[in-house]
Amino acid sequence: MASNAAVPFWRAAGMTYITYSNICANLVRNCLKEPHKTEAITREKVHFSVSKWADGKPEKPTIRSDTPE
Repeated sequence: MASNAAVPFWRAAGMTYITYSNICANLVRNCLKEPHKTEAITREKVHFSVSKWADGKPEKPTIRSDTPE
């Protein structure tokens, strides 16, 4: 028998673990002193490519970023 008392607080708050961990990571980065803060912020940027598939073959990939630049 599972109890609701064992539910992690991030789940009880309606968050996913990824959302919770991103919030925690941002808080830690913002608490760092320079130059470590700048280094950590530059490492958080994520770039990835997306390829659509048509007729079993990948089309030209597009480079995406999670930062609005």
